[in-house]
Amino acid sequence: MNQQQDQLATLHEIRNIMDRSSRFISLSGLSGVAAGVSALIGAAVVKWYLVEHNINYSQTLGSDLTSNNLLFLVAVAALVFILAFCSATYFTARNAKKNSHRVWDSKTERLLVNLFIPVAAGGIFCAILIYHDLLYLVAPVMLLFYGCGLLNASKYTLSDIRYLGLFEIILGLAASFFVGYGLIAWTLGFGVLHIVYGVLVYYKYER
Repeated sequence: MNQQQDQLATLHEIRNIMDRSSRFISLSGLSGVAAGVSALIGAAVVKWYLVEHNINYSQTLGSDLTSNNLLFLVAVAALVFILAFCSATYFTARNAKKNSHRVWDSKTERLLVNLFIPVAAGGIFCAILIYHDLLYLVAPVMLLFYGCGLLNASKYTLSDIRYLGLFEIILGLAASFFVGYGLIAWTLGFGVLHIVYGVLVYYKYER
């Protein structure tokens, strides 16, 4: 009986070693929390701006905006992305250092390539939507392509990220039907879900 248990323990250890060798496992839950907080702040700023300028988030959003309005919204989105990216880099690098893992290697490269190809395609598509004054579809498209990117990248990092990707896709599809709730869906997807995911990952892997 003890021999069988030892064999199972050995097999489990071998599986863990193989998993660590093929996946980027230093992704920090705190990076998800920080990204979510950044998104919530950005959404609050956008909501305040729309109210101050009497702009309704609806199917006519594109035609209601001036070039200055559009520039402000794009600037807020860019700032949220920069803050989220910088926080993810910082917390992930700190987590990797704490566990004596390399921050950049072939696993990191595979992760980023598989994440950013769908995300970059989504960014280009969002630019096309803005060009055609279809701004009410930008939030759903961001959620959809980001969710696809997470699903694509989940093969090379923590499997938990797959569920985050699925929820992002569901929210994106829902927001595509109910376009008046796009900002709320964006807030839930990039804000609340990131925070929930980050907390769960932190308590599961980092404590």
